Amino acid sequence: MAAPPAASPATAISPCARLPSAPLGATPAAVSFPSRPAARPAALAARAGPSRRLDVVPAAAAGHQKLMGSLTSNEGLRFGVVVARFNEVVTNLLLQGALETFERYSVKAENITVVSVPGSFEVPITAQKLGKSGKFDAILCIGAVIRGDTTHYDAVANSAASGVLNAGLSAGIPCIFGVLTCEDMDQALNRAGGKAGNKGAEAALTAIEMASLFRHHLG
Repeated sequence: MAAPPAASPATAISPCARLPSAPLGATPAAVSFPSRPAARPAALAARAGPSRRLDVVPAAAAGHQKLMGSLTSNEGLRFGVVVARFNEVVTNLLLQGALETFERYSVKAENITVVSVPGSFEVPITAQKLGKSGKFDAILCIGAVIRGDTTHYDAVANSAASGVLNAGLSAGIPCIFGVLTCEDMDQALNRAGGKAGNKGAEAALTAIEMASLFRHHLG
């Protein structure tokens, strides 16, 4: 039986056949792409979960209120100041800075009560007692704890810090921590009017602002 005639080179089909060239001068046909990607198949979308939208949660609610104490709206505000006598050379300077700040911001002297206690360990219980009396809008706690050769420093410093915090929480009014905890006397003096400022003055500013916040916004 005769074999079938072989395909001629002109009619053979090649998997790499080239498309006929466009005539010279002809404008190539425009190729358009969809303006948005095709939707994902339902099964794939279900596995991927919901897409994240950036506008779901606004950065801040429209019309929100911002409450803040004032350093000038202090008419009638009353302050208690508890100051430790231990390391008196430092605490006297801190107290002086606090009283000068109260005067600078027009807090009347008759609205300030200063209570002296032996040391920083006795400051928190006194602050709590003053706070619960209902006579004050804020209590300023002043002391100086300086590290020595024993662990006594750690016990007093930690007790003073946590004690002042608990005094404020218990009394329901601001109790401001103005107790220095320093490595040596030079550090303490630098923070009691030296090159690092006066931490007593800074604590008094905090007391004024917090008292104003509680009196005018949170009372």
